[in-house]
Parts: sequence; C-alpha cells; structure tokens
Amino acid sequence: MNKGYIISALLGAGFVAGTLFLGMGLPLALVIGIIAYIAGNLIFVDKRANNEYSDENLYDILNNAKKINSEICSMIEKIEDKDIKDDIREIYRISNKIINTISKNPAKQKKANNFFQYYLPVTLKILKKYDEIENQRLESNDGKEFMKNTKNMVETIKKSFNEQLSNLYQADMIDTDADIKVFKTMLKTDGYSDIDDFNIVDEEKNNGK
Repeated sequence: MNKGYIISALLGAGFVAGTLFLGMGLPLALVIGIIAYIAGNLIFVDKRANNEYSDENLYDILNNAKKINSEICSMIEKIEDKDIKDDIREIYRISNKIINTISKNPAKQKKANNFFQYYLPVTLKILKKYDEIENQRLESNDGKEFMKNTKNMVETIKKSFNEQLSNLYQADMIDTDADIKVFKTMLKTDGYSDIDDFNIVDEEKNNGK
C-alpha cells in the first residue's frame, strides 16, 4: 500500500480520537476524521504511484476490450442476417480504431470509459442473444418483434460507436481547424486571396512554369 494512504489513515484516526477526547459527539468526530483523511491524501499520496496504477489499469482495460471485440467479430459467422453481419463488421472496425486511439493517447481514456465498461460488453451480449433467438426460428409475433428491434438496435450501436470515435478527436479537429483559419488569414495577408489560388501557384512552381 502507498505510504501516503497509511499516513492519511493515521491522520484521520488521530483527529477522530482527538475530537472524541475533547468531548465532541461521534458524528462530528467522524466528519472531521474523513476531512483529515482526504487532506492527507492530497498532501502525502505519491502521485507517481497513482499514475503507475492507472497505466496498469489501462493495460487491463485495453486487453479486455480487444478480447470482447474479437468475440464480436466471431459473431459474423454465426448470425445469418446479412444486414446485421455488415453492421457487425463495421462495429468491429470502429471498435478497433477506438481501442488503438486510446492505446496511443491514454489521456483520452476518460472520454471512452462508458465505451469500455458498458457499450462494448453489452453489444456482445445483445449479439449473442440475437444469435440464440435466430437459431430457434421463432414465428411468433414476439419473436419477430424481438428480431426487428434487435436489428434496429445493432444499427444504432454502429452509429453510436462511430460518434464515440469522432468525439475522441473532437478537440484535435477544433485545434486543427483553428490552425487552418490562422493559416488562411496569413495567406491572404501575404497576397493570396484564396487557398485554391495558392495551390495553383504552388503547382505551377513545381512544374517550372
């Protein structure tokens, strides 16, 4: 255990004991003890240890996501409906991109917490249940309604995963868009009225005209 947590716990216990010794009630003593423990964490806990734990945790999260996504891919061969097969292929492809993005940019993990903890595993669960029901060849109204609703849900999942991927790059796109606007302004300042004109001039220079 991190020494900072031990010190914080002792600090909190000390404040509880001290408050009780002064004759204050237990509820107030506990509140003061909790505050002291939190303050101790802020002061004494080794932030480097927390970062190492986060890295290890992220490693496990990514490995688990890869495993689940691989299982999602395996459902392509099991499910018969062509439209759902196509959607699963797209879901698998987008999920791989999300996993690779977080792997290369761990700082983006917070934006994908729901994806890893809920969206991905529940998607697999839905697909497995669809495959099970599909194999039963149910002709009842309930069975048909289930198949229709699940098919629509898989398409919704595909769209939501694509939005999740886009959200991971939203800040990057905003920053780059700002750079482009500044660049265009500088080009106009230097005498280029439009970016297309700049491209034409640049091509002519390269062709020796």
